[in-house]
Formats: sequence, structure tokens, C-alpha cells
Amino acid sequence: MVKVGVVKTRPETVLEDYRKVMELADYKKFISPMNETILKLNLSWSLYYPACSTQPWQLDGILKTMTEDGYKGLHAMENKTVVTDVWKGAKGNKWLPVLKKYGLRYEPLTDTKWVSYTPQAEMLALDEIFPEGQMIPACFIGRNIVHPPTVKTHGHTMMTGAMKNAFGGLITEKRHHCHKKIHEVLVDLLAIQKEIHPGIFAVMDGTVAGDGAGPRTMIPKVKNYLLASEDQVAIDAISAKMMGYDPMRIKFIKLAHDKGLGCGDVEQIEIVGEDISTVNFHFSTNKSPVIFWDQMFRKGGLSFVEPLLFHTKAFNMAIFGSAFYHDYLWYNLVGRSRIKKFMRTPWGRLWKKY
Repeated sequence: MVKVGVVKTRPETVLEDYRKVMELADYKKFISPMNETILKLNLSWSLYYPACSTQPWQLDGILKTMTEDGYKGLHAMENKTVVTDVWKGAKGNKWLPVLKKYGLRYEPLTDTKWVSYTPQAEMLALDEIFPEGQMIPACFIGRNIVHPPTVKTHGHTMMTGAMKNAFGGLITEKRHHCHKKIHEVLVDLLAIQKEIHPGIFAVMDGTVAGDGAGPRTMIPKVKNYLLASEDQVAIDAISAKMMGYDPMRIKFIKLAHDKGLGCGDVEQIEIVGEDISTVNFHFSTNKSPVIFWDQMFRKGGLSFVEPLLFHTKAFNMAIFGSAFYHDYLWYNLVGRSRIKKFMRTPWGRLWKKY
């Protein structure tokens, strides 16, 4: 039976609790020190917003555990999107001082070589979306990968976690085209990961979780949980369950489960650590205006506009609109007040220390 480790934590013990949850999920069994390891960071926003991107204590806890256990060849990597900046995000989310602490450098995927890759598995959507062929970072092949996502909702996929974290690593900044068939794409990416990585592991931060219109414009809620597993489907299923969803009603989890890429049925998952049988965050997924209109233009009633809006220079208008709404309008009118409230919590005080 597949394992998902779940640990209750607090700021004073979070680094030790990251070791605890990783060991509960037998991380050393799946991540061999004989191979180099990529930490594929999660950058959902270049600006800091609680629960949005990989937390500094999350990165700290993972690196502390692995370096103390003798792991060498660790690579912290992340990619850009059309609306995020890899360096602004690394600074805004306080990753750089954590990496410096462990003598590591930040390695943006924009600076690495990408190569053509032909998956062995049958693809559900990627071949259709990218008929010219799939490109992946050459440095991913033959290396372990550790995913550090956060517990949060997502307007495109209901919730997001380990499986979607690969979305930012295995596809170029053109990955916005995948929104039309996002669930199928996430399953394709998991199949590719199993072909190219000798070891896969996820360590999810739910110290502060995101409820509502994720993955950016959420309501941050302190939950004090950490999760870990080698099964990317199972950890997403348990995270979904804790948020109050039925995992097997989330399309990408059900598809991956049915294809044998992992276990999405909570009855078949062994939860080690905390008893979460009564945990229910009662989260609900909403859509920001940006995601609402993205879906409307890609696969909704206005999909006839897609060839013009997303495949010509007119797309620059969509990029500007998203950046203006998120970075200037929503962040200043709504986000800052929520961040201010968060900074008064114990996790906010820990954030300031980084």
C-alpha cells in the first residue's frame, strides 16, 4: 500500500518536522543519493503571497534534511511563464538566502538546454497541443526530482499540488496552451516523469493553505500541516481530501489513477503520522477573472477567438491584462491587506526572519 506522510507542525519545529514527514514517507528509499537531485520549485507568482509558492521554510526544511543525510548534487530550479519572472520570484519568495545557506545556486530553467523528447507512453493531449514535438530540459533526464508544492486551490484544476508542479518544469513558457486540456496534460507529464527520473518525491507545505480563487488570489488560512510521498497521485489525493474534496471526482487524479500512474483512492492509501480522518478544511474553488476569461476564450462560448487571441501578437494584450490585474490591481487593493493580516501570525513572523 502506498504511503503518504502527514505531520502537524508549528514555526518553532517546522524544520525538524520536515525531516519527520519525509522519513515517514521513506524518502531515502525513493531518492537515491547515487543520483543528482532536482528541487523543482513552485513559482505561481513573482510577488510573495502566502500559500502561493514554495515557502522559504519549506525549501529550508527539505535542504536541511537532505544535506544532513549526505545528499550531493542538489539543484534548485524553476521556469518562467508569460506572467512570472524567475529571478524576481526567487527574490520575492526568499529562496535565495536559503540556497546561500546551503551553498547552492539558483538555476533557472531559462538558462538550461532543452531537448526534443519522444515519450514511450501514449499521450492523452501533449501530442495534439505540441504537434511539432515535446521539449524538456536535458538536465532532468537521469536525475531524481523532488517537488515542493503548497496546499491550495486552482481555478483550472480545482486544486493543485505535486502533479501540477511538473507543469512548470517539463514544458516551456508556451505551456499556457495546455490550459485547454490541463487535466490530460498533467497525466501525460507524470507518465514522462516516470520515464526520465530514477526517483520522484513530493514534499507539500500546508502550514498556510490557499482557499478560493487559486493559485494566486486566494484567502490564506493557517492549517499547520506537512505532507510527503513518492506517489504524486496519492499526495494530491490526500491534500484534496483534507481540503474537503472527493479526490476521485477531480479529473486529473482520476485519470492518473485509472492509468496506473499512482493511487487516487484514499481507501487504498496508508496515511502515516497524523490521524486526518476528521480533517476537512471546507475549501471551495473559485475562479479569478483572469482564469474565467482564459477558459471562456480557450474552450468556452468564445473559443472561436482562441486562434486570434492566443496564437498572434494579440496575446501580448492578454499578458498585460493578467499582469495588470494581479500585480497592480488585486495585489494592492486586496492582497496587501491579507498579507498584512498574515504577517501578524506566527508563520508571518517566521517569514520575516528569512
